[in-house]
Formats: sequence, C-alpha cells, structure tokens
Amino acid sequence: MTELAHQLDALINRILLKAENQHELLIGSCESHVKLTNTQEHILMLLSQENLTSSDLAKRLNVSQAAVTKAVKSLVGKGMLETTKKEEDGRSLHLTLTADATPIAEEHSHHHDKTISVYNGLLEDFSEEEQLIISRFITIFSKRLED
Repeated sequence: MTELAHQLDALINRILLKAENQHELLIGSCESHVKLTNTQEHILMLLSQENLTSSDLAKRLNVSQAAVTKAVKSLVGKGMLETTKKEEDGRSLHLTLTADATPIAEEHSHHHDKTISVYNGLLEDFSEEEQLIISRFITIFSKRLED
C-alpha cells in the first residue's frame, strides 16, 4: 500500500470514529443547550423546512423507521414535537415543531452552514485544477463504495 493509501485509510477511520452512532459529521460543536442526539436535532431541522412523515424522515436520514419512531417519541416527551393524526387516513401522524424546538432546528441548520464553510475554506487551499481532481476522486470513490 502506498503512503497516500495509508493516509486515506487513516482519514476514513478518523471520520468513522468521529461520526460513530451519528448519521452525519458536522465540524465543531453544537451550540444548543438542550441535550438532544444529532439525529433528533436533524429531525427538527428537516421538519422546520418542510412537512415530512416518519417514513420520509427515515429515508432522508438513512436510518430505520424504528430509529425515527424512537427519536420522535423522545422529542414529543421533551416538548419539542407535537403529533396529530392526519385527517386523510387517520393513521399517519403530522409532526409539528413546538416553539421550544424552533431555535434548536435553526442552530442545527447553522451548524450545517458552518461545516460547509469549513469545507469551502479547506478547498480554497487548492487550485481549480486540483479541485477538479478532488471532485473526480470523490465521485469515483463514492461509486466504488456502492459496489
């Protein structure tokens, strides 16, 4: 294995450790003073942006329906979400953020923006040509992960 391959392996392992038990990796620390999981915060952020069902959330987060159900129940218990049965079928739930949840959803969205800002700053260290190579590498690597 070449030195570059070893560096890539070490980087991926560090990312996995940092993101362990999370569905995303955000740079920096959360500024919310409410103790929620990353998944719970992400659910609040997504629901602040659009109406989604539990099934929609599971697909967006790439987690099980059971994980979303558990997170939603916890958020309801903490007073962050309210649920009402949808009139159309009476089975599926309509999820609504409470006033307490709105600042947390906004902070999580801000955390995403800060992460993208860090990535942009990192990429500024590379020329346009180098950025094209990085982009090509990411595309190929992503495809190989799916194989």
